[in-house]
Amino acid sequence: MSEAIKNDAELEVVDSRAIMQEFDRESNVRVFTGWRKKIITALMAAFSLYMIAMALVFPTATKYTKLTTFMAFIVFIGFLIFPAYKNQTKKINHVPFYDIILAIAGSGCFLYYTIFQEDIIMMSKRIGTLQMIVALVAILLLVELVRRAVGLPIIFVAGAFVIYAAVKAYMDNPNTAFRNLMYGLFYDVSNGLFSTPVYVCTTFIVLFIILGALLEKTGIGTFFVDLANSVAGSSVGGPAKVAVISSALEGMYSGSSVANTVGSGSITIPMMKKTGYKPEFAAAVEAAASTGGQIMPPIMGAAAFLMSEMTEVPYSKIAVAAILPAFLYFMGIFLMIHFEAKKLGLKGLPKDAIPNFFKLILKNGYLLLPIVVLVICMNYFSAGVSACFAILVSLIVSLVPREINKKTAWRFILPLIPVAVTLGIWLPFGAKNMQIAVFAGMIVCALLSFVSKGHAPLDPETVIGSLENGAKNTVGVAAACGMAGLISGVVTMTALGQLLINTLVPIAENSTFLALLLTMLCCIVLGMGVPTTANYVIMATITAPILIKMGIPVLAAHMFVFYFGIVADITPPVALAAYAGSAIAKSNPLKTGVTATRLAITAFIVPYIFAYSPQMLIGIDTGVHTPWYDVVLLVITAICGIYIISAGMEGYMFKKMPVWERIMALSGGLLMIIPGWQTDIAGVVLMALVFVLQKIGQKKEKYNNISKAA
Repeated sequence: MSEAIKNDAELEVVDSRAIMQEFDRESNVRVFTGWRKKIITALMAAFSLYMIAMALVFPTATKYTKLTTFMAFIVFIGFLIFPAYKNQTKKINHVPFYDIILAIAGSGCFLYYTIFQEDIIMMSKRIGTLQMIVALVAILLLVELVRRAVGLPIIFVAGAFVIYAAVKAYMDNPNTAFRNLMYGLFYDVSNGLFSTPVYVCTTFIVLFIILGALLEKTGIGTFFVDLANSVAGSSVGGPAKVAVISSALEGMYSGSSVANTVGSGSITIPMMKKTGYKPEFAAAVEAAASTGGQIMPPIMGAAAFLMSEMTEVPYSKIAVAAILPAFLYFMGIFLMIHFEAKKLGLKGLPKDAIPNFFKLILKNGYLLLPIVVLVICMNYFSAGVSACFAILVSLIVSLVPREINKKTAWRFILPLIPVAVTLGIWLPFGAKNMQIAVFAGMIVCALLSFVSKGHAPLDPETVIGSLENGAKNTVGVAAACGMAGLISGVVTMTALGQLLINTLVPIAENSTFLALLLTMLCCIVLGMGVPTTANYVIMATITAPILIKMGIPVLAAHMFVFYFGIVADITPPVALAAYAGSAIAKSNPLKTGVTATRLAITAFIVPYIFAYSPQMLIGIDTGVHTPWYDVVLLVITAICGIYIISAGMEGYMFKKMPVWERIMALSGGLLMIIPGWQTDIAGVVLMALVFVLQKIGQKKEKYNNISKAA
């Protein structure tokens, strides 16, 4: 690699980091060097290793121990790496004394619960003054950490709910109001801070975040870009299609819209601009595709794990149910890119720049093994254990040497060693020692990384760096989950959920569409300032029960909320993923956000389809038998509808569309998407009419061009 290219690569890394810090609060962390960096890195790596050990070696530890020690780690690490103000990140190796005090005090409060859990359980609601003070300090310090790592909007939302709970508790009994409030918010692990969101974060989410960090470190992202290039690079408008495919694949392990946009966008956006796409369009393509990564099976976003817990539907079934909606989402973006490229007369990449698909699969296809193993394990084990299996396979795969020659041939033995150790512990002793065998395999891989250094992707820096990034990326999610837990706890403690159902259902006047529309607006508005995970918990607690009450199946209602919480990342005026993309493309942020929303129009339509026709969510029990041919017809009409809508949105199919043709195309597409044979027939007629008119117009244009040339 030439010196100029190296310098460009370094500049790109610096730019990416700056963009992440500007648009992603979780990236606004302190910078450490020297011995301080080693201490912080060791602390965060120890946390990730502890969480893996909790899942595999100590699965029988009490719920109280797991949750409280997890939050103790989160608060301690959080105050060390997240500064009180953004400008403090410029000071290298600077941790104010008060942050050290806050870190110790916060973790101490949670560890107090760990140490005295038996006494606290015996006390129940009869907790004393000391316990109330500990709970209050812990909650206040968590709020401060959320302010630093997540932002103020979620604090305002949670604060309003807590004030409501406090007023209600005071009205019920002024003498015990504060005691009951502190017990309900902090010590009751079924509700409050330690309820479902933090439990799921401890059990599943943290392990998938570590897996994502490891996959990122071992270079699977580059493989996905090359794979997408080999499939779509040479087609019309190839670079944009590459961005969609690679972002969809990377989204399988990346749970952040902004991180995904910046990570793959630093490669794909310049490629799109060079091909001829406008900067706003290039940035919007990457933002829309990256945001869709959170709905892309098999991993999806962190909120999907919460959905599994809240709906009591196995995660594997949720991943299967999400396949068709995710396909329709990315197909809509893909089609609009295609029509835009045809409209602008853009070409694909030259053939000599396209890698050979089969050679690529033969050479690097093994990098997909962790995801394949994850999908298989999901059918037999819990999500947490499945993630651990995928982590082990990622480590083993990363031991494969980069190059083959006589001197390095013996290194092919290295990946076989952890396999032998894992099977050697697992098979003779049966399922009883399976999890310990997996953990032992991970340790062996970590030790072998010293031997493989310089010859394989796995080296000590990769192992430690993955564990460190896993911990760092968990802090913001866990803090947001804590706040979401307070909100859901208040809803449960005060019966606010039932009150809202009784109030809002009559307002909707039994109009399912009105209830869906109001839910969509609430999700998008709330999502502008609240992370996807917290947004999902809040809306799933408040509005999903209303949709269920109105006859929508449980999973369809929760998926509806999930989808619209995600698209908030590309919906102006606060479209963080779109703004991050615009920073790379150097485009107008607002125009980029509007364009991203237009490209992602499918995301605003598909949830309504599965709300009215839940059979689109493959494998879920709707309570009504649906013939297979009805499902096939639904899929075909949805695909055709999205095709014609994409053409109408872009104003181009075979030639530029006049306004009245665009209206016909959009109307026909919507009619085909709305369930019912009458609307399907009307939609097909309009689609056929637009198709014929476009073909006739295309022939006329060709004839006129030939005549002019003659």
